[in-house]
Amino acid sequence: MKALIVGLFSLLLGACQLTNPQVTEQLVDANAVDANEQQTKAVQAKEVEEAKVQVQPKAEPEPQAPVYHDVWVRIEDQLAIPLPENNKRLQAQLNWFLKHPDYMRRVSVRADPYLFFIVEEIERRQMPLELALLPIVESAFQPFAYSHGRAAGIWQIIPGTGKRFGLEQNWWYDGRRDVYASTHAALEYLEYLHKYFDGDWLHALAAYNSGEGRVRRAIRANANAGKATDFWSLNLPRETRAYVPKLLALSQMLQHRDEYQLNIPEIANKAHFEKVDTYSQIDLALAADLANIKLDQLHKLNPGFNRWATAPNGPHYLLVPKKNVPNFEVALASLSKQERMQWARYKVKSGDSLSVIAKRYNTTSKQIRELNQLSSNTIRIGQHLLVPVSSRNQNAYTLSQSQRLASQQNKPRGDIKLNYTVKSGDSFWSIAQKYKVSHRNIAKWNSMAPTDTLKPGKKLVIWQKSQANKNHIQTVTYKVRNGDSLSRIAQKFKVSVTDLLKWNDLNKNHYLQPGQKLKLYINVAEVSA
Repeated sequence: MKALIVGLFSLLLGACQLTNPQVTEQLVDANAVDANEQQTKAVQAKEVEEAKVQVQPKAEPEPQAPVYHDVWVRIEDQLAIPLPENNKRLQAQLNWFLKHPDYMRRVSVRADPYLFFIVEEIERRQMPLELALLPIVESAFQPFAYSHGRAAGIWQIIPGTGKRFGLEQNWWYDGRRDVYASTHAALEYLEYLHKYFDGDWLHALAAYNSGEGRVRRAIRANANAGKATDFWSLNLPRETRAYVPKLLALSQMLQHRDEYQLNIPEIANKAHFEKVDTYSQIDLALAADLANIKLDQLHKLNPGFNRWATAPNGPHYLLVPKKNVPNFEVALASLSKQERMQWARYKVKSGDSLSVIAKRYNTTSKQIRELNQLSSNTIRIGQHLLVPVSSRNQNAYTLSQSQRLASQQNKPRGDIKLNYTVKSGDSFWSIAQKYKVSHRNIAKWNSMAPTDTLKPGKKLVIWQKSQANKNHIQTVTYKVRNGDSLSRIAQKFKVSVTDLLKWNDLNKNHYLQPGQKLKLYINVAEVSA
């Protein structure tokens, strides 16, 4: 029924439209208006959206990190420790640097291989860039520096602090001179000191020089006396009182380079070296060949290694110039572990001991023992031992500890060079008194610190100045003949028996042997008279 009604209504409507076209036209117009309205609304909505987009503020571009070509400029731009005004101690240090412009030029050359790495590590730890200048104060960036306080390396770390922060120190290797390891240790120590002194960098720096205990005692003493406890007010050792101003003077000098007309050689702001895993011990001369660089260059990058090879028990890595790393890694991978070292097969003779054999081959008893799987130091005549040997003559390893020592001892410091063997009970002071020289000089001549312990049997060099005209002094090597005695030789060359004993490290009861060689320092004018 419903469907019928709907159908009749539709027929009626159609009839109306046929008889009244105006109605049809009105309906069409209504539909068009609806369409136009919808289109207009759509356009308006689009315009509103576009307007919203236009009025939105533009996003600020991400700030770009400065591009540096010179590491010194990179440091200069980020110096953060405030400088005191009109400070006499700082000004005194600054005056010294300004009067010696060549000093910073030499330092820059020495710092070139290391400074970028140090700056990167300091920035990574979000520490002030003034700390990159600390190796200048400590060692002038000399990697083999050894001070009177038994401190070593560019960061001048003492044995106790090195051990405290995980730096190995043994016959083969000294981590205090390892640029990579010592930089991490030094910065960890400085982070600790900064926290220990409640965020005061000047106190932390002073403590790096003289120890946190001494600085803490000085702070407490001032506090108890009602005095100021800032660094400048503390009663500290003379060296420490100059130490912090020296660092701040370097900071001020860098910040005003143009004003001071300083010409510091540029250091490229890019990595100089990479750390390469060697996985096992390797001869440094062989490693230099694989890296296609000079042995001295490799040793300067890896000053922690004391001898002709890396340490048997590690660390097993080398710092290698970045451009040489790809070829070095390929060449290293082609070598077996056995090919990285050379070995000698040694037959034990009468009178041999592990220590004697080790000394002969410039290695250690421990390594020979481990290499040959010996349970003790006991060896027997006729036994064959495998001993590690260097691929080149020892003289080729000019930066090894033994060659550096020989170079230091042979550097002329006077007219007469004496060889002295340390005896039980000896000290630098007692030896100095005997030879009338400075105990500090004896230590320096032998690459030691005055506080180092002297062990019986150690060989020292002592330099003396002759009272006679040094132009007449001549070094003579005399070969002992049958019938010779100390007094007869002394009389012949017009010297004293006492001098003969000193010059040749002999005692008065010593019996001369034919063929034995003696060193004499004679006054040519007196002998020829």
